Amino acid sequence: MKAEFQSYDVCVIGLGYIGLPTASIFATRGLKVFGVDVRADVVEIINGGGLHFHEPDLDVIVRAAVGSGNLRAGTTPVAARTFILAVPTPFSVGPKGEKIPDLSFVEQASRAIAPFVEPGNLVILESTSPVGTTELMRDWLLDERRKLVAAGRLALAGTGEQFLFAHCPERVLPGNMLKELVSNDRIAGGLTPEAGRVAKELYLRFCTGEIFVTDARTAEMAKLTENSFRDVNIAFANELSLICDHLGIDVWELIRLANRHPRVKILQPGPGVGGHCIAVDPWFIVHSAPEVSRLIRTAREVNDAKPHHIVARVRAAAAKLNQPVIACLGLAFKADIDDLRESPAMEITLEIARSGAGEVLAVEPHVTTPPKALVGVERVALVSLDEALRRADIVVLLVNHRQFLAVDRARLAGKIVIDTRGVWR
Repeated sequence: MKAEFQSYDVCVIGLGYIGLPTASIFATRGLKVFGVDVRADVVEIINGGGLHFHEPDLDVIVRAAVGSGNLRAGTTPVAARTFILAVPTPFSVGPKGEKIPDLSFVEQASRAIAPFVEPGNLVILESTSPVGTTELMRDWLLDERRKLVAAGRLALAGTGEQFLFAHCPERVLPGNMLKELVSNDRIAGGLTPEAGRVAKELYLRFCTGEIFVTDARTAEMAKLTENSFRDVNIAFANELSLICDHLGIDVWELIRLANRHPRVKILQPGPGVGGHCIAVDPWFIVHSAPEVSRLIRTAREVNDAKPHHIVARVRAAAAKLNQPVIACLGLAFKADIDDLRESPAMEITLEIARSGAGEVLAVEPHVTTPPKALVGVERVALVSLDEALRRADIVVLLVNHRQFLAVDRARLAGKIVIDTRGVWR
């Protein structure tokens, strides 16, 4: 799709869980928005006013944005006044098991927009990133522009002072994303004070929360700190659950009583920690300062180990039965969503199936087709909740979806129940 320079106000790179809601909200506020995604099927769905993932009420916003003509999508960038990068920032595993940030998607996006960025434009990195990534985004973009000048495809490369670069991380909860995008406080971290100020003005288009202007490195570290704080506190609850298993104590009763203290608020344990944020972001801090991030590293290790503890409990129970059928309830990383990224429930289900402990019946009411991770795995099938409860000898509750909370406890009679969420106690 062709577009004249500055016919669009915003060009959003990446139309996933963050990029699409952001693009849609800007479009419903009257801005002309062009969204970019590498997947042609995603672009086609969005241009038809549809969604390629589940998020409550987002379909209404996307349909309105597309219907108004303010939101269009394509597979390559166009010229705009502002560019927002909302691409994945996963990590890879090094030769010694160390977690290494993978910034290849940020680099690809930075280079892809380089021919279209003009002096005075604002370039925002929304992706949660290691400290210093906004500076790398600037460097990659300017390097690509120099290459284009050398190849005769661009007249002037420009300097960093001629462009505005900022990091503006989101703070949203899947399942409640639209409300939180609008109402949550935000941080606008500029590589220059002007970049932070201009970024703040942009988000004031829809944000009712307060927007705090700071430098880019502080903004990057703030988002990592928020998720690491939550990870450390979850690790405390998960470690308590291991201790209580060892001592024969009901961990949920213990936490309920301990939380009666006016200054104690222990979180609830679970089967691990999932999602793209909490399960990933602390490793960015550890990678940047490995010698002094001992508590954050330990918390990550505690939470990463919890799925293996659950698998060991299931295998021990299965070893007492002849040809057991094991129902794993839930594959998403949290309740009432379809997001399977970094999901401990998925990890547990796969590990149980691969261990040969028994036939595995996976239940995930928010997906209609078997996830790719399960395809080709022997003795595991995606089935309905009814079939799983009817056939299973062992029922493992991994995600506290509403459908599972409503299960008639009589249907669990005579079965071995492993409740990792403490909701069937």
